[in-house]
Amino acid sequence: MAGGSIGPTGVAKERAEQYQGKVTSYVIIACLVAAIGGAIFGYDIGVSGLESNINLKGYVKMGSRKDFEFCFTGGVTSMDEFLEEFFKTVYDKKKQAHESNYCKYDDQGLAAFTSSLYLAGLVSTLAASPITRNYGRRASIVCGGISFLVGAGLNAGAVNLPMLLAGRILLGVGIGFGNQAVPLYLSEVAPTHLRGGLNMMFQLATTLGIFTANMVNYGTQQLKPWGWRLSLGLAAFPALLMTLGGYLLPETPNSLVERGLKDKGRRVLEKLRGTQNVDAELQDMVDASELANSIKHPFRNILQKQHRPQLVMAICMPMFQILTGINSILFYAPVLFQTMGFGGNASLYSSALTGAVLVLSTLISIALVDKLGRRALLISGGIQMIICQAIVSVILGLKFGENQELSKGYSVVVVIFICLFVVAFGWSWGPLGWTIPSEIFPLETRSAGQSITVAVNLLFTFIIAQAFLTMLCAFKFGIFLFFAGWVTVMTIFVYFLLPETKGVPIEEMTLLWKKHWFWKKVLPATNLESNNNSSL
Repeated sequence: MAGGSIGPTGVAKERAEQYQGKVTSYVIIACLVAAIGGAIFGYDIGVSGLESNINLKGYVKMGSRKDFEFCFTGGVTSMDEFLEEFFKTVYDKKKQAHESNYCKYDDQGLAAFTSSLYLAGLVSTLAASPITRNYGRRASIVCGGISFLVGAGLNAGAVNLPMLLAGRILLGVGIGFGNQAVPLYLSEVAPTHLRGGLNMMFQLATTLGIFTANMVNYGTQQLKPWGWRLSLGLAAFPALLMTLGGYLLPETPNSLVERGLKDKGRRVLEKLRGTQNVDAELQDMVDASELANSIKHPFRNILQKQHRPQLVMAICMPMFQILTGINSILFYAPVLFQTMGFGGNASLYSSALTGAVLVLSTLISIALVDKLGRRALLISGGIQMIICQAIVSVILGLKFGENQELSKGYSVVVVIFICLFVVAFGWSWGPLGWTIPSEIFPLETRSAGQSITVAVNLLFTFIIAQAFLTMLCAFKFGIFLFFAGWVTVMTIFVYFLLPETKGVPIEEMTLLWKKHWFWKKVLPATNLESNNNSSL
């Protein structure tokens, strides 16, 4: 249907029931290749040890040992050879027995190394928005892959700190571009009834990247003195795949239509859906593109009242994803494995177990998200995370004080609830924190909205990573209750303010807010609403 006036949503009417098509191998391959961007993100999180190295003193008593130092996942920032070459001050403090364990890694240069990626990613994802919109999703994917490839090479071959920081910044630029473009790409090529599951390929690839990096770190720690170079350099492999894949991928039909290439967009859509009967879906794209092309300043437009629900979600979803406290849970895992008798391999076992659990729970989410819906997974996952965090906090508070020893029995119980927490995060806020923002924006603000999502995610990741040691010192076991409080807030937020997006075509998503009990009061009246009323 080509007629009818088009309101500010860019879509004249709902045509979802007219959509046709099936899952084609073309869609599956495109999604697998595009999701490699998630593997790059995950690999760099794991291999670089983005989270602060955590050292606890006097919390574990094993025989005559009262001091125990550990690092979650390790990463190159915990390797002596890496520290000795680039951060000699940190290396010297690490070797001093009298130095406070909380201060061994307190160094501005090391802080700049870890934080430069977040800040570069935050800035670059905003710069990626006009490229993604004007030149297509593939262009940003390729730019991200090239940047990451060069950054990995610089880091692996670094001979001084400026070269190391330059590589780190380029990695951040690659992540900014990749995280901005890949979720959009996945949402736009996926058929409506499977969009959630296929979009989660990004999160699945991220978890696999983290798991792979943890295993690589463990192996390269034995390869002295150049193991850290291998850990950083291997990031070039997924970066190369992302670059080549981005070059070979088809552009999304939404982007092609938006840029005036309607015929080419139709041909791609027919291949993706495996049928020539794509008139309804194509018309939704054409209607959306008419308004999109009239918007010259997407970031300014996204602040307007008609986009208020999407803007709130673009800010709150990634913020809540970080405030689940997933990092604090994982940081405690190695010390608990140590008390259970795993000795020096505690970090390996904890990383392997939590990483495997995260991967498996993401697979559960992929299988259920388009059947049960987004809200059901977010609410059930939130409730389970609250329960797990409360139980872990009580046990640690009562049985794991500064002068107390956590028995093996209680350690087993805590590890079980840590795994249950990771499972809940893996099927809910982990993947859906990326999926929902990527599918709710209209075409005219979609790239800008995704940039805001990535920027907020990186900003809060940076804040939590920098503040975690201070919070841990102040709250101790209460840090789990702190994050449980946030999970309670976000679960209530989802229950009252997030409509179900399952099965709603991406170009008709804006119609959803007009039906929501709260957001329909916030949104301004539109021509679309007037037309619907007059047709009754």
